[in-house]
Amino acid sequence: MGAPAIHETLRADKPLLSVVIPTYNEKASILTVIARVKDAPINLRREIIVVDDCSTDGTRELLGRIDDAAVHVLFHERNRGKGAAIRTALEHAAGGIVMIQDADLEYDPADYPAMLKPILDDRADAVFGTRFLGGTHRVLYYRHYIGNRIITALSNLFTNLNLTDMEVGYKAFRTCVLKGITIKSNRFGFEPEITAKLARAGCRIYEVPISYSGRTYSEGKKIGWRDGLAAVWWVLRYNLFR
Repeated sequence: MGAPAIHETLRADKPLLSVVIPTYNEKASILTVIARVKDAPINLRREIIVVDDCSTDGTRELLGRIDDAAVHVLFHERNRGKGAAIRTALEHAAGGIVMIQDADLEYDPADYPAMLKPILDDRADAVFGTRFLGGTHRVLYYRHYIGNRIITALSNLFTNLNLTDMEVGYKAFRTCVLKGITIKSNRFGFEPEITAKLARAGCRIYEVPISYSGRTYSEGKKIGWRDGLAAVWWVLRYNLFR
């Protein structure tokens, strides 16, 4: 498959951006994230689609009180994972571009202009942020850094891409591209799966440096060593077992 045609809404005077926010137990940050997305310095209309993945810490109750036409809140009745939340959101996304925004404040919507420019310039079908090419970042967890680089290198070996940060949670897509891919992962396998399938489809992928304010485990970080091992399996699965 070659590069998809420009989505109709990308030709509008002010394109519509669909910001997808999968969330699970992020009571302390979810309202701040939504406010920052609304204030992001971009000349685009935007809709915000929040999918609560059966939170148990009061996040659902906070989201249930939102009364804002630009914010669409959807609820899972059981915990299904990030990939499942993205699938749910995509069923409702009306914009020509989809931006994945984590709910934990590690990624800053102030980076939206850089993330979206390659798509708006019709140079890219997907844009990955990268925490390793010069953006301002909090200094944390060297072992996580090494693990990420190993997993990214393994993915690159199969996809023949030269990404520096395949596992980054900040990704933007032409909506027609993302909706044209069948996403099967329910959890964090979304990152290696979408990377493998974009590469296989011959899509144009760009990377741009982003800032990163990583959290400690005491601050609520959820990714652990088991997720790293699972990521290796997902890289193998989506590249070798099609």
